[in-house]
Amino acid sequence: MHPELDHYARLLRYDAWANAEAVSSLARDSAPPRALRWMAHIVGSELLWLSRLTEEPPSLAVWPELDRKACAARVQELAGTWPRYLSGLSAEDLSDGVAYRNTQGEFWTSSGADILMHVVTHSAYHRGQIAAAVREAGDEPAYTDFIHAVRRELIE
Repeated sequence: MHPELDHYARLLRYDAWANAEAVSSLARDSAPPRALRWMAHIVGSELLWLSRLTEEPPSLAVWPELDRKACAARVQELAGTWPRYLSGLSAEDLSDGVAYRNTQGEFWTSSGADILMHVVTHSAYHRGQIAAAVREAGDEPAYTDFIHAVRRELIE
């Protein structure tokens, strides 16, 4: 694989690991409903961006109503789907424009590279919200920092 594609593959492996950790932190009875809603949104958003990249209809709403078990299943599905998507790309494909309408109906074009970076950072943003809500509820949130995953060799 090309170094740039390797970079995004690594980021998406981190994202998959961190999403799985965040879902696990919601297994307690005291998990805040808003944290589960954010987790479902991470899943819905990643599937939406993937559908834009592959020019297929989205399979889920951007703010879906999912329980923890459904979130866990979709996170696991995405962990396999992103590598398959990347395996079909060349490094040049990353700079190609992807045309889409956002959730407000506005037309935009973004590069594949920018979309992949957005997917990873958008999910990290909402995992931060999940962690804050879990801590506020008196539980220990998942430790999903990228550098932690690298130091512990949790991602390759």
